[in-house]
Amino acid sequence: MSLLTKLHIATSPQFSLNLQPATKTTAITNHSAKIKSKTIYISRPLVFKLPMQASSPRSLRSSVKSSLIDPDGGAVVDLVVPDGERAARVLEADPLPKVKLSKIDLEWVHVISEGWASPLRGFMREEEYLQSLHFNCLKIKDGSLVNMSLPIVLAIADDVKDQIGSSPNVGLLGPSGDLVGILRSVEIFKHNKEERIARTWGTTAPGLPYVDEVITNAGNWLIGGDLEVINPIKYNDGLDHFRLSPKQLRQEFDRRQADAVFAFQLRNPVHNGHALLMNDTRKRLLDMGYKNPILLLHPLGGFTKADDVPLDVRMEQHSKALEDGVLDPETTIVAIFPSPMHYAGPTEVQWHAKARINAGANFYIVGRDPAGMGHPTEKRDLYDPDHGKKVLSMAPGLEKLNILPFRVAAYDTVAKKMAFFEPGRAKDFLFISGTKMRNFARTGENPPDGFMCPSGWKVLVNYYQSLQVEDAPPQQPALSV
Repeated sequence: MSLLTKLHIATSPQFSLNLQPATKTTAITNHSAKIKSKTIYISRPLVFKLPMQASSPRSLRSSVKSSLIDPDGGAVVDLVVPDGERAARVLEADPLPKVKLSKIDLEWVHVISEGWASPLRGFMREEEYLQSLHFNCLKIKDGSLVNMSLPIVLAIADDVKDQIGSSPNVGLLGPSGDLVGILRSVEIFKHNKEERIARTWGTTAPGLPYVDEVITNAGNWLIGGDLEVINPIKYNDGLDHFRLSPKQLRQEFDRRQADAVFAFQLRNPVHNGHALLMNDTRKRLLDMGYKNPILLLHPLGGFTKADDVPLDVRMEQHSKALEDGVLDPETTIVAIFPSPMHYAGPTEVQWHAKARINAGANFYIVGRDPAGMGHPTEKRDLYDPDHGKKVLSMAPGLEKLNILPFRVAAYDTVAKKMAFFEPGRAKDFLFISGTKMRNFARTGENPPDGFMCPSGWKVLVNYYQSLQVEDAPPQQPALSV
């Protein structure tokens, strides 16, 4: 498949970002979500600077700006309470009825509060929920549509609904019981789980990972309202400096004087086929006349299914791809996208693309079966592998985003490297899926030379070897006589 683009470049207004550290107050406890994992990838955080002025005429504008398309709704939503108002919010929340969040609920709080779902300002009320569920988009005040393919909702049980009663506001508690935020002007409505599952996934077959984890045992009610978050969400896992908000990413694109930003979404380790696609995309953008296209390598950092490679391992593996020169650190930004993963195919891939608009990306790379998975009860793909990229090219609210369907890459057994597939000599190509890659690493079998940088492959092998050590039964002590 050839690389196709829809050209549209729009400017956005200047924005400001306060990057001063939060002032600590004894009345406020910083929220953190502690993840039980071994942190193996530690790196220095990016150092942010004020946007630089262009030193050469890279565009018709006096300075190069990365915000090539406006965020949905015209501005990136920021729902974190200013420093000076946090103590007052804590006092206000004390007498309010409380809703306790799960770990995945907290990930959605993170997503909403930083503006990934702009212009959404909280968990969806019923009208927003129905628009998302049935139309995959929201109508905003000016009558235009923004894409919103996944309902972002908060479920509560019957007893919590009773405790809230007629209170217009509720406090939100993190998994460890500390105050996260306030949900204002709340609306409670029925949680029809079957309808939600069927319309989001196109099936109600058992075994859908997000459904099993989040929806099946969730409450019978949904509560929506305007969100205020007391402190920025932190996970204290050694990776927080990679969790750059849309505003921070836009500023970093400005600092690097990007005149195009292309985003690559992934939840697997980066192999040389991925790198080929990303490097080829940059070359094509240069051929189109851009002077400094920047890659946003943006691995998903929220909930993933049990057999996916954990985030800390993936981040270490990604670092090796940059260290070994498979990707250029000067033209690549690696950051974590905090969203949970639904594995909802063409429905979810719209969310992945929409969120990157809010971060300033104006090109989005999409390939085979994005956000898809195997059918949970049958031996087939859950979705048509080509439908994701086709849907993105037609989806309401995504017209301003340039969709880049990438050419199929596979292992060329003649050239002994990852290369673009050539149908005329199909027998020379070997397709190595993510599942097959993980099985190689799990069993200690090496992939063909040129499939992945050796240091990155070693990270995966070490991870799976550590699992085998942890799962090994304890040895019985030898009997002495």
